Amino acid sequence: MPFVTTSDGVEIYYKEWGSGSPVVFSHGWPLNSDDWDVQLKAVADAGYRAIAHDRRGHGRSTQTSTGNDMDHYADDLAAVLEALDVQDAVLVGHSTGGGEVVHYLARHGSGRVRKAVLRGAVPPLMLQTPDNPEGTPLSAFDDIRAGVVTDRSQFYQDLAVPFYGGNREGSAVTQGVRDQFWRLSMQAGLVPAYDCIAQFSAVDYTADLEAIDIPVLVSHGDDDQIVPIAASALKTAEILKDATLKVHAGAPHGLYGAYADEFTKDLLEFIAS
Repeated sequence: MPFVTTSDGVEIYYKEWGSGSPVVFSHGWPLNSDDWDVQLKAVADAGYRAIAHDRRGHGRSTQTSTGNDMDHYADDLAAVLEALDVQDAVLVGHSTGGGEVVHYLARHGSGRVRKAVLRGAVPPLMLQTPDNPEGTPLSAFDDIRAGVVTDRSQFYQDLAVPFYGGNREGSAVTQGVRDQFWRLSMQAGLVPAYDCIAQFSAVDYTADLEAIDIPVLVSHGDDDQIVPIAASALKTAEILKDATLKVHAGAPHGLYGAYADEFTKDLLEFIAS
């Protein structure tokens, strides 16, 4: 399997489909690059070079006991882009991957990147604070930590339901979609998965967003139960210098079915524009 080795010796798995102008995908927690397969194929079929990696500790990358923080995630993404000589790319990040994308751009600059796409992304800050009352209370993230440590297999099965809006009347999410979420989640190491919770919940990405100097598509479902839109996309679009906000009516956090088709259409149009 193809890997890039980072400066601290971590092996980062990546997949690369197609050729042409590069589009690079960063996945959400606690999944891996396989979660992007539908979009990877669509991008490759449209004549682009589709690239996605497994975050350290997730999927086929090294299950690290240290370095499970956003600085390392951004540096790992930089290592992949450098190793594959990626230039003039579009970066796409879902959920925690959106935090990874904006932190990469602030930390490493946009020299290799022409555009970015954030889908259901965690910036600017998920945690509820006096200055961020729309955020999610700390107790909710403590419950996630407890679920991961106590019985992560059952926790991931339960999480798949609101992740895809399976608890909403008329939901079309299938058992197969929920099973795939569980399968990918179980490939993440316990320590990396646990450590990553702080990175998607308590890291404030406001300064990162302010530093971004390229066009960004901010895409979010208005029925996202995992990363509520009021504390994320609506604020992100106001902070960014050049943002296009696209709200998907009724869409949950996870991409599947018609919601995935709608996002993929928007993604391809934004890449080509």
